[in-house]
Amino acid sequence: MHITGNCHCGAIRYEAEVDPQDVGICHCADCQRLTGCAYRVSVGVEPGDFRILAGTARRYRKIGDSGRPSDQYFCDTCGSPLWRVDATGASIAIRLGTIDQRQAFVPRHQSWTGSALRWANDIRDIPASAGE
Repeated sequence: MHITGNCHCGAIRYEAEVDPQDVGICHCADCQRLTGCAYRVSVGVEPGDFRILAGTARRYRKIGDSGRPSDQYFCDTCGSPLWRVDATGASIAIRLGTIDQRQAFVPRHQSWTGSALRWANDIRDIPASAGE
């Protein structure tokens, strides 16, 4: 599937060819801190199928619990987390919220569920509104 996306301010734009089945949720503490949220949702993409169209993302290298580095890319103007590249450069994970076609994706797997916030898997009883 062809996708396009950008950071919140639009300074960084990208396009990619992705497998809509390769969508996952990560509940690890690093993803919680890096997003400021309960978990991170990402879509995998092969490096040759990913292209930056505008701007230059800033890199932050974190060392995971495995001891391996993981490069996190974000916009240094608006702070939007955009994608990560694994230690070998063999895989990229695009942050779902930055994808223009994000409504077309459904997560297919979860990882690090031992770190999940206890309410994260069931929010249907929390009062909701369609707007503010």
